[in-house]
Amino acid sequence: MWRFSNLHTQVMKSKNLSVQLLSNGKGCRHAVGSFSYCTTLGSQCCRAYSNKPRREITAILRPEYFIPLRSRSFSSDTGDLVDAVVPFMGESITDGTLAKFLKNPGDRVEVDEAIAQIETDKVTIDVASPEAGTIQKLVAKEGETVEPGTKIAVISKSGEGVPQAAPPSQEKTTSQPPPPAEKESIGKGTTKTETSSVKGKEKTLFPPQPAARAPSSPPKPSEPQLPPKESERRVPMTRLRKRVSTRLKDSQNTFAMLTTFNEVDMTNLMKLRSDYKDAFVEKHGVKLGFMSGFVKAAVSALQYQPVVNAVIDGDDIIYRDYIDISIAVGTPKGLVVPVIRNSDQMNFAEIEKNINTLAKKATAGTISIDEMAGGTFTISNGGVYGSLLSMPIINPPQSAILGMHSIVTRPMVVGGNVVPRPMMYIALTYDHRLIDGREAVYFLRRIKDVVEDPRRLLLDV
Repeated sequence: MWRFSNLHTQVMKSKNLSVQLLSNGKGCRHAVGSFSYCTTLGSQCCRAYSNKPRREITAILRPEYFIPLRSRSFSSDTGDLVDAVVPFMGESITDGTLAKFLKNPGDRVEVDEAIAQIETDKVTIDVASPEAGTIQKLVAKEGETVEPGTKIAVISKSGEGVPQAAPPSQEKTTSQPPPPAEKESIGKGTTKTETSSVKGKEKTLFPPQPAARAPSSPPKPSEPQLPPKESERRVPMTRLRKRVSTRLKDSQNTFAMLTTFNEVDMTNLMKLRSDYKDAFVEKHGVKLGFMSGFVKAAVSALQYQPVVNAVIDGDDIIYRDYIDISIAVGTPKGLVVPVIRNSDQMNFAEIEKNINTLAKKATAGTISIDEMAGGTFTISNGGVYGSLLSMPIINPPQSAILGMHSIVTRPMVVGGNVVPRPMMYIALTYDHRLIDGREAVYFLRRIKDVVEDPRRLLLDV
């Protein structure tokens, strides 16, 4: 038996294995009949047996010279089956609910095509197919709680072994048992006939006696008629809806919320929009809306009253020198609040582009967690749904929220004359532990002044 201390071993990829041993710069080659290796204390032990008897070669391979075997992720031993697993969903998300499968067994899928949707507390995430092939089977079930790395489906790259659905005619034939009436009628015809004749004789021999009339009982009070249970539907809450309800209830339990109101004359802002809407679209490629005007007004008000942009942290108050405006967006799955970061450094066009992009992502369910994280102040526009007046709830951990409402033409006194004006009610809900009524009223008055006269933004007055 020969042993070598400082060796480099190279395993040739062929059926007839050979080992080349290098020692002190000199090489020697030995044909071997068999080859094996084992792992011992982090090192690999390589053993080769020569075709000649009583000749064995043993080498200790250091880990830095070991060539590991390469394996494909999510693949089975055969190489044809691929597992589709739940992807990483974010640092703050540990699990989610398998909302629904977009594909069924037997369906063809392409690489990176969505086969299922995972619903989390904040966003909906797609599970993409790692390979092109055919769905062989679905491992998980809809409604289950899954974690990153959980296998939910098996994909066959060649399409072999995929179960085929049985024809509907065969399923009906095999699943429906024969009617029970036919079973009972077989071999029992004479019994039924005899029984009916005996009953007829009993009726003639013993005629029935009239039953004694029972004493009449007082009528029972009528019970309320409830709707039938068949008219009700029980649907489990989505994770997003549960998250929103929890945060709103925590907001009510934590903050000392108070709401102050004011009204805004929208005449000048509507005229500004009407005069420049075509030129705005032609230059910037996005429509000019009212939200950009209110965002700029909120930025100006936050700069005048920085306490509204602050937040309570334990026994301290944190003042933020940056302004990130959150915009509440209602989607079919629930309320989401994307953030326009550094709003104080944007113009009207940049704000409108950000709002348009985030709103489309929120409606499509493709908005990311990073796009909703943070925010120092929130604006909620219930006027798009026709709301005349409401008291919004603070979006924690922020300290205030601005509520916009519908524009209604009302008679107003202007210069001693009663004239029709497009008016909007605005509301500010704030944390009274941090913000006093004086600051809240001044904040809302600043928004009113800027919206009614946008030229203040140019002059900074």
